[in-house]
Amino acid sequence: MELYPAIDLCDGKCVRLRQGDFALQTVYGDDPVAQALEFVEAGAPWLHVVDLDAARTGNPENRQIVEAIAKAVPVPVQTGGGVRSVEAAQSLFDAGVERVVIGTAALKDPEVVAALAQQHRVAVGLDAKSGEVATDGWLVGSGLSVAEVARSFADSGVDAFVVTDIGRDGTLGGPDVAGLSEILAVTRTDVIASGGVGSLDDLLELDRIEVNGRRLSGAIAGRALYEGRVDVATAIAALGAP
Repeated sequence: MELYPAIDLCDGKCVRLRQGDFALQTVYGDDPVAQALEFVEAGAPWLHVVDLDAARTGNPENRQIVEAIAKAVPVPVQTGGGVRSVEAAQSLFDAGVERVVIGTAALKDPEVVAALAQQHRVAVGLDAKSGEVATDGWLVGSGLSVAEVARSFADSGVDAFVVTDIGRDGTLGGPDVAGLSEILAVTRTDVIASGGVGSLDDLLELDRIEVNGRRLSGAIAGRALYEGRVDVATAIAALGAP
């Protein structure tokens, strides 16, 4: 299982939200490119970059910063937030992003995902509150479960699912092991866990999940890294080879 350090962008700064609430925001730095390089120097094999402003408005507020990060680091960058059209995703690929995460558009316009997945690495963001997938910056319920949406993309060529438990995100309270196990059981696509990681033990617990021979391909961590609860180099050594 690979570790994905998270860089969440809001007003050009590195921030973390608690449970997706913009009113519960903590700023951890004003130089996202320097933060990206720090994570990579510690051994991070990927970076997970989210444009929070774009997730809320649909406008690529931090696109230049995303591009600067992609150009500065020698590892692949996975990026999401406000990607609601083929054109928006293509601009990220043109900027050097390796994999684009599509959330809201995947629910509202699945053809966007199918079209992009023919030529690019695309992940579907499954952001859930109490098991229900949410859209529009986590503000609107879709009426669909995570498992239902995952099944609907079974033959779409999607590269991965990024599964976030909104209620745990930014809380350091531990991951949703049961929910992640359920997703592993219903899809053959790679699953990347997000939300709730607060310690190295949490990452090791995620790494131990196995369902029918299937294991998580990655885990995203943010606040735990910024607050020193998890050391990137130590975690990568403990997790070992993916």
